[in-house]
Amino acid sequence: MKNTNYKYNDGGRADAGYKGKAGDCVVRAIAIATELPYQEVYDGLKEENQKYANSRRTRGAKKIKAKGTTPRNGNYRDVYQPYLESKGWTWKPTMKIGQGCKVHLKADELPSGKIICRLSRHIVAVIDGVVNDTHDSTRDGKRCVYGYFHKPTTNKKLYKVKVDINDTQFWEVEAESEQEAMDNYMEGSHYHTNSHGEDVEVMEEIKERKS
Repeated sequence: MKNTNYKYNDGGRADAGYKGKAGDCVVRAIAIATELPYQEVYDGLKEENQKYANSRRTRGAKKIKAKGTTPRNGNYRDVYQPYLESKGWTWKPTMKIGQGCKVHLKADELPSGKIICRLSRHIVAVIDGVVNDTHDSTRDGKRCVYGYFHKPTTNKKLYKVKVDINDTQFWEVEAESEQEAMDNYMEGSHYHTNSHGEDVEVMEEIKERKS
């Protein structure tokens, strides 16, 4: 039975003149999700691999030097995450240390739009719940997603979050929805105190922002 949540897509690799098999899932996923030419992403990651290998003393840097800087041999997160961030993409974790799998590679557990999911030893572009890759990596919807990269929209709203610690405090958090405002606060990127607070509540959207 054909999986309707999968679409064959090589990210423009064949059109760029490349043949045969390669460990280029990072290049492919980024090219598909960002709609950048395959060769542009390939060259960009190759350059970043070179910079990383020359500036770091990590095990990954040593392996890049040994294998070569070509991104067809696979890419380390320490290289491709800064590359994506430089293009305005943000990492969203979906699984914490010591926590079981919460999100799987299936449409009803992933957000709409274009995202790049990180899986075990693989990353893949997903567009509106449909996996775009050279093979079906969903494992019938059972493949665990550790997190995903997405490009935030510019139409975020401002929400007032109420936090009860020893007293009642109010903080302003940017998000696209009340649920995201709560998630952003609880994940720590918007903490304004060392205490997390036992009672957190999103009060309202702030219609007029302070100048």
